[in-house]
Amino acid sequence: MADTGYFHLHLVSDATGETLITVARAAAAQYANVSPVEHLYPMVRSKRQLDHALAEITEAPGLVLYTLLEEDLIKTLEDTCRELGLPCMSVLGPILRLFQSYLGAETILRAGAQHVLNAEYFQRIEALNYSMMHDDGQHVAGLHEADVVLVGVSRTSKTPTSIYLANRGVKTGNVPLVPGVPLAAEVEKLTRPLVVGLFASPERIVQIRENRLLGLNAHRDDDQYIDKAAVAEEIALSRRLCNKHGWPLIDVTRRSIEETAAAVMKLLGERRRRPITS
Repeated sequence: MADTGYFHLHLVSDATGETLITVARAAAAQYANVSPVEHLYPMVRSKRQLDHALAEITEAPGLVLYTLLEEDLIKTLEDTCRELGLPCMSVLGPILRLFQSYLGAETILRAGAQHVLNAEYFQRIEALNYSMMHDDGQHVAGLHEADVVLVGVSRTSKTPTSIYLANRGVKTGNVPLVPGVPLAAEVEKLTRPLVVGLFASPERIVQIRENRLLGLNAHRDDDQYIDKAAVAEEIALSRRLCNKHGWPLIDVTRRSIEETAAAVMKLLGERRRRPITS
């Protein structure tokens, strides 16, 4: 592994594998000199499905993590890994035992129990539909129904942050701030939604815009889009606009989408804990 700079990471799940992926990537991110080659085996609920995963594990030995609840499948997986001399660990096992010890109750042992068609699920679907309909300044007349409205200049990750928040059940719209184009009056009059301004350093914005133009094989007659001084002025204007309305600002220069969304969620929580004054 030290010679190759990578290792095989096998993720065996009886559901979608989202939990495994999140945990595994969080752990792997702490090791800068090696990278995992992920092998995901979702919806493993029979011996035949497990045999397929075991064949690949045998062919490309590595670290094995799993979220299985069926005892027979767990025993087969662990016994095979033991024979191969591979580390194998349940991600949920220790946590479930801790819950059981504290709560004094048995687990229901239902695969994918977190993915149920309950009210929270349908709230997320509604939020996703809303965010897609109100992306990039569309249908501003309906933004008063949002939980959050993101504003910012081009390439401040407004759309992916909106989608991420929507997947958490937060109805999110976003509006671009375009040089020379006045902000819609409907946005400036918003009182119910939390309006948040996103900004980044001019260097970061220019870098992203240049990469986007290269990726699209596009050409702009007006170089103001990637001119550092012009971009710096765009950002300054956006910050002044947010300060004028008392909208909180988040610097996304070195933030991931997840970190930006977490910062928005924190602001939203604080907003909801205090009454809105007119």
